[in-house]
Amino acid sequence: MKVLLLIVGPTGVGKTELALRVAERYGSPIVSCDSRQIFREIPIGTAAPTADEQQRVKHYFIGERSIEEAYNAGQYERDALKLLDVLFAKHDVVVMTGGSMLYADAVCKGLDDLPSVPFSVRADVQREYESKGLAWLQSEVQRLDPVYWEEVDRQNPARLAHCVELCRVTGKPYSALRSHTAKERPFRIVKIGLDRPRAQLYARIDERVKQMMAAGLLEEAKAVYPKRALNSLQTVGYKELFAYLDGQYDLERAVELIQQNSRHYAKRQLTWFRRDKEIHWLNANDDYEKNSNSIDDWLRADSVQEE
Repeated sequence: MKVLLLIVGPTGVGKTELALRVAERYGSPIVSCDSRQIFREIPIGTAAPTADEQQRVKHYFIGERSIEEAYNAGQYERDALKLLDVLFAKHDVVVMTGGSMLYADAVCKGLDDLPSVPFSVRADVQREYESKGLAWLQSEVQRLDPVYWEEVDRQNPARLAHCVELCRVTGKPYSALRSHTAKERPFRIVKIGLDRPRAQLYARIDERVKQMMAAGLLEEAKAVYPKRALNSLQTVGYKELFAYLDGQYDLERAVELIQQNSRHYAKRQLTWFRRDKEIHWLNANDDYEKNSNSIDDWLRADSVQEE
């Protein structure tokens, strides 16, 4: 059976380089499962693969859409599965990588069939969010669903609002509505997690933010600032710089907040991924040869178990 080799881990851990080397090893393209790298206008703040990296290996779902296009995990699930059908006709192994937990789960497990939200409920939540702000939305999710609060991207108002909507419609926490029953896929999935010591990870995140600023993140944020209300821009890096451009604090403080919020996001990513017992973990500090041998072993071991 064909194999989807998924490489996950927190932001800044080193997934891109590992994915490139693994893809080159197996002659595979790379399918991104990053919910923001798909937007073409914001490559710096999303740490999208560079032109040189995309020359090394063919990438999909990188810079393919505009920030003005609505896109979500459900649509990604459909698009990615169609693409995998095509890629598996040519490749025995396809590498997928990214830090968006929901996008990875959408492909590997499928999304739950959730109740529809009446327009009136959605409108009420949207109206309250617009009048009370993100802090209100965050407090509502924390109050209504503490479990989901621990894993959700707290800077993403669309996901926060969806949780509040479903809680109001069903009278139950959103987390209780998820079945956690994986859908059948016509390919095997081998999951690799990449991690490194926490202090080192946080130092890398702080340094990467500085590198993004040097590469032109502020200019990138200024270019999309007129469209700052778009859902695609409700993410770490842009929200802090938009606040700086609004005069809420100085640039130094904005950079500090990007670093802080990026570290918090990495912690939530690890919390999410650690619950998945199918993930085989690698230490990013180990040399590539050791890690690649481990991946080879897991591919063989999972193949034997499948048979």
